[in-house]
Amino acid sequence: MSDGSLVSVVALLGWLALMIASYRSYKVDTSQTVRMALIWACIFVAVAFVFSLVK
Repeated sequence: MSDGSLVSVVALLGWLALMIASYRSYKVDTSQTVRMALIWACIFVAVAFVFSLVK
């Protein structure tokens, strides 16, 4: 792993920690978080499926 890659990974981990901390500040419970994640996953899968049909 080069120095540039290491800096990029550290920066991405920092952004991830910042995002998680800001999300948790809204005090959203775990069940609602899982539900929202599943809804977003279904949306992405549906869009990918539509694009695969168009191609």
